[in-house]
Amino acid sequence: MLEPTAMLLARADGSPTATPFRPGSLGTNDPFDRLIAHAGADGMAAGVVQANGRFGSDAYPFSETIVVHAGAVTLRSPAQTLHLQPGESAVIARGTALEIEAQPASLWAFCADTQSVATKQPGLTALPASTLLSPSAAPDEAILLGPTPQCRSHNLFVEEATDLRIGIWDSTPYTRKSRPHKLHELMHLLEGSVTLQAADGTELVVRTGDTVFVPLDAPCAWKSSVYVRKVYVVR
Repeated sequence: MLEPTAMLLARADGSPTATPFRPGSLGTNDPFDRLIAHAGADGMAAGVVQANGRFGSDAYPFSETIVVHAGAVTLRSPAQTLHLQPGESAVIARGTALEIEAQPASLWAFCADTQSVATKQPGLTALPASTLLSPSAAPDEAILLGPTPQCRSHNLFVEEATDLRIGIWDSTPYTRKSRPHKLHELMHLLEGSVTLQAADGTELVVRTGDTVFVPLDAPCAWKSSVYVRKVYVVR
């Protein structure tokens, strides 16, 4: 079995990535044909969608974060309408009655929790880049290779049934050594850049506007020399 590794889903400039994708869907009620980079037995999936047109779901089957990279996407629920341009993101909670309109040549990265759960919190949640943040825990000192950074975060969406947490995080520069990633995590960089290093020394540079997925247990080191702000999806 291949060792899990960080996967670049989409670049800000639209250039191709080296990530292998497979076409498919996430289930019988999935409204989209997807390009899937990761789909684990634990129900966490990530990849991209290229779409054009109108789609709908009486009860959206997953809790899913989308990050628009090209085109424009409109999400409509009974209570809310979100218009997403490139660089903007939102959460679709499982159970939401939803209409989706994708402009021609639209592309978005996604991270979906496909587990079957009894408790649902239907609705849409925008993930504004300007969200106010509060101080949060820094990486463990044992893995740091330099000064302890100052970190802040804010959960904008929490699904208690699956421990899915989605929000905005920022940090001053820091470097840490490699360790198995403690969670599944989608990261969309709103500002700054970071170099992620795999166990074999391979480096992946993630820049402002890029979206990357790091699976649970993937060996990963972090090096940032500038301030970083990101959207995160963790479980």
